[in-house]
Amino acid sequence: MNELPNDPAILLSLVNTWLRDNYESLEALCTDKKFDATELTERLAAAGFTYNPQQNRFW
Repeated sequence: MNELPNDPAILLSLVNTWLRDNYESLEALCTDKKFDATELTERLAAAGFTYNPQQNRFW
């Protein structure tokens, strides 16, 4: 996941855009992009964001 931005706001924006435009779930995004869902969730959680599966977005 080194190719992802380190800035949490940019990471949030990027991930939410992917989720909104291309993926029906976080699991689908992580499978396609070969990201570790736990690591991605933890990185965003450290910045105060949580994933809402009903809305398919972090906030």
